[in-house]
Amino acid sequence: MSDPGPGEGVRHVSLRSGVYADSVRLMQVSRDVGAREGVTAVLVAMATPLNVELAAGMGLAPAETPAPDQLLIAVRAVDDDALAAAVAAVDAALAERERSRATADAQPARTIGAGLDDLEPGTPALAIVSVPGQYAALEAADAIAAGRSVLVFSDGVPVEQEVALKRAAHAAGVLVMGPDCGTAIVSGVALGFANVVRPGPVGVVAASGTGAQQVSCLLDAAGVGVSHVIGVGGRDLSEAVGGLATLDALAALDADPATERVLVVSKPPARSVAEAVERAAAGLSTPVRSAALSPETPDLTAAVEALLTDMGLDVPVWPSRPGPAEAALPGAVLKGLYSGGTLADEAMLLAAPVLGDVRSNTPLRPELDLGTDLSARGHVVVDFGDDALTVGRAHPMIDPTLRLEAIERLAASGEPAVLLLDVVLGHGADADPAAALAPALAAARERAHLPVVVALVGTEADPQGWSRQADALAAAGAAVFASNAAATRYALDLLGAQR
Repeated sequence: MSDPGPGEGVRHVSLRSGVYADSVRLMQVSRDVGAREGVTAVLVAMATPLNVELAAGMGLAPAETPAPDQLLIAVRAVDDDALAAAVAAVDAALAERERSRATADAQPARTIGAGLDDLEPGTPALAIVSVPGQYAALEAADAIAAGRSVLVFSDGVPVEQEVALKRAAHAAGVLVMGPDCGTAIVSGVALGFANVVRPGPVGVVAASGTGAQQVSCLLDAAGVGVSHVIGVGGRDLSEAVGGLATLDALAALDADPATERVLVVSKPPARSVAEAVERAAAGLSTPVRSAALSPETPDLTAAVEALLTDMGLDVPVWPSRPGPAEAALPGAVLKGLYSGGTLADEAMLLAAPVLGDVRSNTPLRPELDLGTDLSARGHVVVDFGDDALTVGRAHPMIDPTLRLEAIERLAASGEPAVLLLDVVLGHGADADPAAALAPALAAARERAHLPVVVALVGTEADPQGWSRQADALAAAGAAVFASNAAATRYALDLLGAQR
């Protein structure tokens, strides 16, 4: 449709069925089309409730209630010619995506099973599934039936399907990584959101993506590399799943001659499952150390330091960039705006004993839930990478929009605060996160005199470069730390909290 919308110009809003594209690709299309002359607003995204709400906020709501598996194309332009050109550009970008999936000589495989059938017998292969969650289990089951391990990047997979897949994988002698496995390194090959780290003797089993990135980057900074990083999905150590993939991953690393030590990383696990994993680890020939977060063990950096001590190595001074001299702000509050869920949990576990209750969309206790507006007075930590905020849109490590808006709202609120946030580098992440974040932080500091503390997770070898990003963020007035625990403690010091 094309008609005058709220504000200037004309608009086009349409829904398409039978079309699916991943959120990263659609974000790129939106950016490219939005940069065209005469285009004032554009959103090309799957029609999830969140994205429909975003479109409505832009004055581009569809006339009918869409289904989440429909594609929403919403564009506003200054005139009909610019609008027509923009819609044609969207069509061309989507058509190019389809052409790139095919070859001139053959139709591409449409399922995991068909793709594996095309391989020569005996060819090593790890299947990677990244489709809408409701279809992911079927594709993963195909891979398991073919005797292949599978990484399920997709989220939104029902927990009962996850359990069934992991039980089938155990019976078949293969691994299921995920669902919602965002980070893995297998035999030196980085998958998903992973950093460029040196090879070495430490295997990591991680029910946490950003937790795996934090520990592998700290190990790299200490001169110690990893053999493999096996992501098992954030629910694996829950009561419902029972650590099925963690137990299989531990057995696989124990049998790997390149792995001399193992570190298990997790958000707070179910106690009974953590105890079962500890019992299994005690029976292995490879030493295993836990970096599972809990109120008693709230510090991933401390776990890495303990592992280095186990190995007879010195603990280094972790990289940092000092911020400007800041006076303590007694009476101010902590505002944490995170892209990594485990890093957000770590910050809350460290802060709560000295600050008291911390509200969150992923709270330590149910009664501290923020609700849907993601804002409240007092101490708050938001995980923008939570599944509820990434349905149909790119992860905040790729698309900073929601977090940039939150920084602007915080600066305008007038509430005295210390801003704490993470920036996660590596493959798949924003190619230059400081380019958008540094100006937003500088503006917030100028407007609200807001102290800013950044946990910068990455390595010098990452495409973004740890030092390049750290220098840019420090120039904007942020104090920058390679350790999220160190960043959190520095923020607490600025609040005048007694630790």
